[in-house]
Amino acid sequence: MPEPASTGAPVALNQSIRAAQQAKAQGRPVKADNWMIVAAHPLAAKAGAKVLDNGGNAIDAMVAAQMVLGLVEPQSSGLGGGGFLVYFDAAKGQLATLDGRETAPQAATPRLFLDDSGAPLRFFDAVVGGRSVGVPGTPALMQAAHQRWGQHPWAGLLQPATDLARSGFAVSPRLAQLVQADAAHLAQDPGAAAYFLPGGAPLQSGAWLRNPAYADTLDLLARQGAHAFYNGPIARDIAAAVQQAPNNPGLLTATDLALYRVKDRPPLCAAFRSYDICGIGPPSSGTVAVGQILGMLDGIDLGHDPMDPHTRRRIGQATRLAFADRARFLADDDFVPVPVQGLLDPGYLAQRARLIEGALASEEVFPGRPAFDHAQLRGDDASLELPSTTHLSIVDAAGNVASLTSTIENGFGSRLMVRGFLLNNELTDFSFKTHNKGRPIANRVAPGKRPRSSMAPLIVLQGGQPVLAIGSPGGSAIIPYVAQTLIAHLVWGLDIQSAIALPHAINRFGPYQLEAGTAAETLAPALSAMGYQIQTRHLTSGLHAISISETLQGGADPRREGIALGR
Repeated sequence: MPEPASTGAPVALNQSIRAAQQAKAQGRPVKADNWMIVAAHPLAAKAGAKVLDNGGNAIDAMVAAQMVLGLVEPQSSGLGGGGFLVYFDAAKGQLATLDGRETAPQAATPRLFLDDSGAPLRFFDAVVGGRSVGVPGTPALMQAAHQRWGQHPWAGLLQPATDLARSGFAVSPRLAQLVQADAAHLAQDPGAAAYFLPGGAPLQSGAWLRNPAYADTLDLLARQGAHAFYNGPIARDIAAAVQQAPNNPGLLTATDLALYRVKDRPPLCAAFRSYDICGIGPPSSGTVAVGQILGMLDGIDLGHDPMDPHTRRRIGQATRLAFADRARFLADDDFVPVPVQGLLDPGYLAQRARLIEGALASEEVFPGRPAFDHAQLRGDDASLELPSTTHLSIVDAAGNVASLTSTIENGFGSRLMVRGFLLNNELTDFSFKTHNKGRPIANRVAPGKRPRSSMAPLIVLQGGQPVLAIGSPGGSAIIPYVAQTLIAHLVWGLDIQSAIALPHAINRFGPYQLEAGTAAETLAPALSAMGYQIQTRHLTSGLHAISISETLQGGADPRREGIALGR
């Protein structure tokens, strides 16, 4: 079916989309001189590109693209979710980070995900329905960033998504496949079932899909701003959907939404060779864990061969050590003390790095003892973070850089649909257990607390100037996906598209996971001989990055449908 005329995209931009898709298929980065955007869906990249081409800045493009993503990639992010933004202000030469993570309802207790006997609920018993829904942060995050740095009028940036919601878009093969796989869960909410399972059958690839309810919501936000989301009819409808969920009702109230605020967090940077790897700190564990992995590997020869099993063993061991620290120490530091500086201290990381060569694959890996006594009293967390989420990387003509990772957590979130968008299941990123071996777990539920995240939107600096913007979806695998890509680009010298496409071989918890159907499978004999249990599986990252030098080079993950567009 032809694209609706109301999108108004110039012919040149449509040609750029085709060229970008061809470059990705051929394994080449997209190059540009002035601006670039990399997004998880061509229609979102197109919306952001139009803004940049019309003189908008990176934040303007981010708002436009994110609103489209919430429509065309609803399983990953949207108004009902949250995210983290890392931003480089070129005029000031400064980094800033905004925390738009969801929060737990005021009525939540640490027993939220325990059954009547005190045992943790099964994951999907907790996810589907209202119990898992936290207060969404994405609308407030978009407006807070726009008020601080945006240039183009707010209402106009919402118009592309509004027009697309009314005129319709073609369901992508990926969305159709995911709806088919999740039909049983989506069927449990009448709103989600009516939209994703029309007539009782899952949406098919190529079907023309309209979402007038989403358009109406965006119209209201365009006129009244994010205030309309957190106060009034939208907030009341969200609270009612959560509390009246047909299965698993939750605790969220309209008051919880009215209390929500975006947090301006200090940027967090970790040194790696000549670079500063910069992102956001807790409640995200992404920057800390990626910084720890790279810091432990800083003094180790990583060679030149990305498929050397000994090099991969070293990267995997560093990742295991970082995840052991993450399980004990990382949480929302507004509620529990987190030894961030101790975890990234070069001396501590050098001490941990000695375990990379000494530890055997069969040995259990334990948390270290960073410089901060209180955190030692915490128990280890084992919360489950399944793949979903989306990432945007943007550089504008003035040199401003935006790196945004946003999410509704699991694919299709809580499966509750309100006013054209899905609500998150972000509260299941908390630990279901409250204690481990008698010690309280840092990432347990508390009223108003933000669940720990693995999202790792990063901007890499060299000499104080940005050289790379990067991030990925993928649950807790985001951390090794991003770390591997940074090593591939910054150490092994692969161009950004080749670095993103590199087969995944990751180790978070002991078993070595190798990406099915790729050259990573050839690592199995050597890693098995080293004592590792091997798991072959699909590792569907969604890495989107822009390398910044004399020219811009964008890379989009071939495992998903995103593209890089530039001029």
